[in-house]
Amino acid sequence: MAMTRLRTERIVIIGAGLGAISAALALAPRPVLMIAPEPPGQGASSAWAQGGVAAAMAATDSAAAHAADTVAAGAGTVDAAIADMVTRAAREHIAELTDLGTPFDRDAQGGYVLSREAAHSAARVVRVKGDQAGRQIMDALIAALARTPSVQVLPGALLTGIEARDGRATGVVIEAAGGSAPVTIEAPAVLLAGGGSGGLWLHTTNPPRIRGQVIGAAARAGAVIADAEFVQFHPTAIASGEDPLPLATEALRGEGAWLVNDNGDRFMTAIHPDAELAPRDIVARAVFAERQAGRHPALDTRAALGASVVERFPAVAEACARAGIDPVQGTIPVAAAAHYHMGGIETDARGRSSLEGLWACGEAASTGLHGANRLASNGLLEALVFARRCAGDILAETPAPAHCPEVEIAFAPGGHAPAPEAVARLRRLMTDHVAVLRDRAGLRRALAGIATLEAEEPAPVFHAMTATATLIAASALSRTESRGGHCRTDHPEPDPAQARRSRLTLDDALSIRATCAATETA
Repeated sequence: MAMTRLRTERIVIIGAGLGAISAALALAPRPVLMIAPEPPGQGASSAWAQGGVAAAMAATDSAAAHAADTVAAGAGTVDAAIADMVTRAAREHIAELTDLGTPFDRDAQGGYVLSREAAHSAARVVRVKGDQAGRQIMDALIAALARTPSVQVLPGALLTGIEARDGRATGVVIEAAGGSAPVTIEAPAVLLAGGGSGGLWLHTTNPPRIRGQVIGAAARAGAVIADAEFVQFHPTAIASGEDPLPLATEALRGEGAWLVNDNGDRFMTAIHPDAELAPRDIVARAVFAERQAGRHPALDTRAALGASVVERFPAVAEACARAGIDPVQGTIPVAAAAHYHMGGIETDARGRSSLEGLWACGEAASTGLHGANRLASNGLLEALVFARRCAGDILAETPAPAHCPEVEIAFAPGGHAPAPEAVARLRRLMTDHVAVLRDRAGLRRALAGIATLEAEEPAPVFHAMTATATLIAASALSRTESRGGHCRTDHPEPDPAQARRSRLTLDDALSIRATCAATETA
């Protein structure tokens, strides 16, 4: 199939969520080409974030305390220097978002209203209208983007590959979102800010298109992937039957909502001293166990919030209404769902990947901030901080062009979109064997199954998905312990000797997969 090849001096950004837009604004007036399947903010995980941005804004709080909580939640694998840097930058980013017009909740004295979420030692989550933070922050950023003529937005396009030569990323390969012949765009620098991997599982809170493609494309080009096995399952996705599942924000538990089963038992009180405010991995495993046992876990907001839940948490109320659930009179059924990938493209403190010319930020990146288990509401913060750091480094490393016209692309017919059946089978495989609870036999079956699916489905975007799935399962097989978001039922305790980050190339993971495939099919 013929491939169109173009050259631009614009910085190419993949994604149109919080990290991508923040970086584009920080790069201004340097010309940027932003590429995403949907217009800015649509289909972005950041727009769906309910809790808010974690920042030590209270006089009684400190960045050091925030960093300590981050390290503790990360279960022994957080990069403490990164945690210190990110938490120190938090206040400045809240101030900038406020200046852009983000309507953060304020008290009568003008101070920020702060929520406490799981594993935080203080109330430090800055929010908007209870559960509207992601949407409202994105609206403010999209308005700023519209005032920034240096950014060309190309919606309706999917990343299918990264072009690399001699250890350097030289451009991107894209297709029209509905399928087309591929187009290669050579560029002086590429920033990947295209989200995580949640859609690789049947139960996810992520927007529909986010299935690990960006991480997989980088891995296929040779980038090192870190902490791939650490996937955070949100314990309180609303079990409404939708795909993706709507989220019942953690702020509900911060306000005192209880987790109960259909016997009326508050099962978390016997599991952890912090009960419903225990770290997410512990709560997710408990919710998963209750569902496995047929005890139908649910969130009970009645005593804590009563009728005010409808006004204070409108996104939750709307999701409940769609499913015929009444949170005022009854409980909200919940399930553990793939929510956030702590792993991703390994970056340094400047956002650089192992490939020259390739940067990453947001959920596609693994910076060392989250370790084995992300602290609640640190995701948006990390995206903000590293978007700016990536932008600053790109500006320092790439000379400004004298002339930089907009890129004109006409997608030609052709291409091969992945069969929906193949995507569904991949999601089922990951759900059955690489979800909340894992073991050696299941992980080996998953790797063999992924190899079979990849051989049967030629679409490049599907191969990016299977690359990420392979890395997650191979990393999970290699980590013979339980830590944070990674739980091995055959190795249920943490091993101090494995209290370190994992790093894997796709070649490493494919070698592990080939061994499993040969054994499982023998």
